[in-house]
Amino acid sequence: MDTIKTTPSFHPKNKHQEGYDLEALCTAFPGLLPFVFENKHQTQTIDFANPKAVKALNTALLVKYYGVTFWAFPDTNLCPPIPGRVDYMHHIAHLVKKTNTENGVKILDIGTGASCIYPILGHAEYNWDFVATDIDERSLKTADKIVTKNNLSKSVTLRHQKDEAHIFTGIIEEDEMFSVAVCNPPFYKSEAEALEATTRKSKNLNKNTDKLVRNFSGTQNELLYKGGEKAFLHTYLYESSLYKTQCHWFTTLVSKKDLVKGMYASLKKLGATEIKTINMGQGNKISRIVAWTFMEK
Repeated sequence: MDTIKTTPSFHPKNKHQEGYDLEALCTAFPGLLPFVFENKHQTQTIDFANPKAVKALNTALLVKYYGVTFWAFPDTNLCPPIPGRVDYMHHIAHLVKKTNTENGVKILDIGTGASCIYPILGHAEYNWDFVATDIDERSLKTADKIVTKNNLSKSVTLRHQKDEAHIFTGIIEEDEMFSVAVCNPPFYKSEAEALEATTRKSKNLNKNTDKLVRNFSGTQNELLYKGGEKAFLHTYLYESSLYKTQCHWFTTLVSKKDLVKGMYASLKKLGATEIKTINMGQGNKISRIVAWTFMEK
């Protein structure tokens, strides 16, 4: 059992370490241009508290750097920050190298959402194949349109998780094998908890908290889970142990550092043979991936 101690910065392969070239991004995606302005320091920027501006910026990043030609979903859905999401893909690439890939790399994306972001980035950077799941049929319909319009239908399969009580059960088929499972879990147990986090974020951005708007948006299915992040991870860990030989590595983002110790204890009881914590630094934010396997080294 070990921890990968990394400097809190982007992965060396991340294309977004030096910030954003807004002029180049506006050329690639003119829809960003209306949101760009000059701040008091005479620097070109956008309002990162404005969800429409954030969505336009991330769309521009996908168009310019990842060859995406279509990325449209309702404004109510979560808009993933591309630099952080692609960092996840670069980190799990190290785990992929440790797996037997005779039949190619196949990634299982739990909770792909309307944006279908991990399959887009994983295929663009590493040419991986994906099975992407979600409990929300409307999100899957939107994701399907993104997959089709970007000619990814041969590389990305979408599956509906019909039972909200399960994660892997009802998704992984008999004798199916995955290299890695990835997940960005819902972090909040209630709307009140999500609102508190939004208030805190707005204060950090020096914005008026009287009118609160999530800068990355997000539906209840994307943000909330009964019992919160801890309860979701408990189910995730337990169900991973039911498919020990069908996925080389299970991974998940973990927002609350205090949960990691309990995860290690649970995974040891479930028979994990190796556990890793991969720390990721993204600007002022530090997040982490917990990864584990039930297979022998």
